[in-house]
Amino acid sequence: MQAARTLLEKIEALPADRIAEVGDFVEFIAAREQARSLTRAAAATSAPAFAAVWSNPDDDVYDAL
Repeated sequence: MQAARTLLEKIEALPADRIAEVGDFVEFIAAREQARSLTRAAAATSAPAFAAVWSNPDDDVYDAL
């Protein structure tokens, strides 16, 4: 929690327009993380459906590449 307090102190020391800029950046990071989270969830959800296609004797040769 000390890191969060230190960050808040640094943000509070900025001029108002820079605080708004920091807020925009935080929103950007949160949106990017949400998009990555959705991508990981979609990949995890689809993996069982593709397992039968990916794991077959005909394609075993590609596992060594």
